[in-house]
Amino acid sequence: MRLTLSLLLAAPLLCAEVHTLSLQQAAARALAQNPDVLMARLEEQKAAQQVRVARDPFVPKLYAGSGLAYSYGFPMSIEGSAPSVVQARAVSSVFNRSKSYALEQTKEAARGMTFVTRARSQDAVMRTIELWLDAEHAVRAGEAAVRQVESAQRLEAITRHRVEGGAELPIEARKAALESAKARQRAQSLEADRQLLESTLAAVLAYEPGDRVIPASADRPLPDVPDSEQTARTQAWAQSAELRKLESDLAAKQWESRSARAARLPTLDLVAQYGLFAKFNNYDEYFNRFQRSNAQLGVSVTVPLFLGPAAQAQAAQATLETSRLRTEIQAVRNRIALGVNEDYVALRRAQTSFEVARLDLDVARESLTVLLKRHEMGEGSLAEVESARRIEAEKWLAWLAAQHQIERARFALLHRTGALLAAVQ
Repeated sequence: MRLTLSLLLAAPLLCAEVHTLSLQQAAARALAQNPDVLMARLEEQKAAQQVRVARDPFVPKLYAGSGLAYSYGFPMSIEGSAPSVVQARAVSSVFNRSKSYALEQTKEAARGMTFVTRARSQDAVMRTIELWLDAEHAVRAGEAAVRQVESAQRLEAITRHRVEGGAELPIEARKAALESAKARQRAQSLEADRQLLESTLAAVLAYEPGDRVIPASADRPLPDVPDSEQTARTQAWAQSAELRKLESDLAAKQWESRSARAARLPTLDLVAQYGLFAKFNNYDEYFNRFQRSNAQLGVSVTVPLFLGPAAQAQAAQATLETSRLRTEIQAVRNRIALGVNEDYVALRRAQTSFEVARLDLDVARESLTVLLKRHEMGEGSLAEVESARRIEAEKWLAWLAAQHQIERARFALLHRTGALLAAVQ
């Protein structure tokens, strides 16, 4: 029973798959399968169907049925219509400004949902890129950490041997063991981070639970960014899906205000109806002339005389909402400009850190080269060489982190300016 239970619990793990994707493949998968993007597209389709609902009053409709009934005495009407074997009625709105403006409002709301889908797509791709870059960095950092563990273990063995020979104090062996333990701890932490990032990336890309996505690393150029902050700011304002959605909401509220004010205007409907009467309904006894087939074509005019305060209050609410949206649009424009400035500051800091890390790595490598040559000539000790190797590995990790931050900063700037999707396709 225990074995069976263990196999049942481990079955999902045994079925887990590992997917190797490039950055472009991961971005394409995010656009096609990310749950947030799929839900946004469903909402967009619902908004498109709502337009059809709002257009319904202006589409001719035909109703057919029967009002056949036995009449005793005077032939009375049934639900406003004379008793008939077959009756048909067609209705269509010809002039209804309130519903026309409501239709335009619905169209604008549907257009606004396209910007929501675009924003969700950009966010999903940006989230995928961040996870992919973090996972790739974790793989590279993990490899460097493993080399650092090997160097620390060699240094620990050398130090222990020197302590046993009386060339070093016992405290030096404990220090070397501590450095070795720290290196193993860092390697284990990076390995755990890598596995978590790969699992999270698989979840974002809508793979099965337990699956992992491994980045397919390859040499690639850094993504191009706008030449200047002003250019980036202008591009961000023009391409911002959030701004376009707010502007669409503003236009929709303006149509809503006009629709509420138009409620006091008259409406005109085209009406046509036909009835086929039966002779046993006593019509021939109470009317001078009986005709079985009867048709009518005309218009129905409705003139509002007193509507109450609801329409005026709705118009006032819509006007207040337009004022709020204008204020929000300006606030978003300011926030986008500030965000572009922050992205450029972060990019410049990352570039400066990268240059410092590169110079630091070059110095560490040259120092290691010098110590190796001295050791070959019998002048330096192996402990100094292994210590230099450990330092060089630490500088390599710092250089990898700086390179990783530059790439993340560039993609963040592209996300801000709306050019992210084009950069990964």
